[in-house]
Amino acid sequence: MDIDKKVFIIAEAGVNHNGNIKNAIEMISVAKESGVDAIKFQTHIAHAESTLDEQWRVNFSYQDNTRYNYWERMSFTQEQWKGLAQHATDKGLEFMSSPFSIEAVEMLTNIGVKCWKVASGEIYNPELLEAIWKTKLPVLYSSGMSTMRELDRVINQTKLLGIPYGVFQCSSIYPTPPEFWGLKTITKLREKYRCPVGLSDHSGGAYATYASIALGAQMIELHAVFSRYAFGPDVKSSVTIEELKAIVDGARMIKFSLESGLEKDDIATHTSSLKVNFGRSLALNKSLIAGTQLKKEDLTLKKPGSGIAYKYIDRVIGKKLLCDVNSNRLIKWEDFN
Repeated sequence: MDIDKKVFIIAEAGVNHNGNIKNAIEMISVAKESGVDAIKFQTHIAHAESTLDEQWRVNFSYQDNTRYNYWERMSFTQEQWKGLAQHATDKGLEFMSSPFSIEAVEMLTNIGVKCWKVASGEIYNPELLEAIWKTKLPVLYSSGMSTMRELDRVINQTKLLGIPYGVFQCSSIYPTPPEFWGLKTITKLREKYRCPVGLSDHSGGAYATYASIALGAQMIELHAVFSRYAFGPDVKSSVTIEELKAIVDGARMIKFSLESGLEKDDIATHTSSLKVNFGRSLALNKSLIAGTQLKKEDLTLKKPGSGIAYKYIDRVIGKKLLCDVNSNRLIKWEDFN
């Protein structure tokens, strides 16, 4: 995962495939076309992570009697996950998936994931964290439900184990309104943990991404969906594939602009030729005949800036015209003695 030279953008497919492996495959293909660096899913194994007591986060499903049934429908086999990972690799994308059980960690380890993404709620799952830490692979933490003290505990343990890590500012509100984006937290996380910091965005738009990059975010995670009319709990907090492409392009340009290194004087140098076109030079405010002695009130400034500059006005005042001079051209030194 290369996050040193550019902003690292993850398309979060999550469960927006709605349990259909063909949808998941297609999401990888279209994510590649959008220009992201990675595709991320969620690996759910119902019996290993949930019970029939789990309540719906939002009431959206008309085909699942329980949330447990929903997780069952979102599950893929290890062979299917392996196929998705290979398809992502073939497309030049890094494959990622958030595990929600120890069995999911084992399954993803078997197919060769290179980095872990820990969902906000799983920061409070010590068994899952220990299973992840044992692999010694880099870990990216979402902080959507965490206080700074709770995040400290996990980060400090990660440091002690010598495991590379990064942190996402995240708000577990779907979709996230602007007052909960937590943009100021991006700077605080970077200064406190001295690690790659990003935004896991649930706003369903582009603005939070753009602002976070301007504030120094090195990683962006965006929920993506084929259509806003799709079925699923994350649709309202997702961007469409078409929107994803535009956001990625914008994010890349903002990052490039920030790292260009050009200061104000550098930019002015690049536009110095425009000063002639947009500049002003001394001219007459009305046409005058030869022999007229120039007074200040006879003079004005007109485009372009290729003639006598205003700073020489005192050298022009009092001079006599040697020829008739029209007001529709700039005056010249040879016009007077």
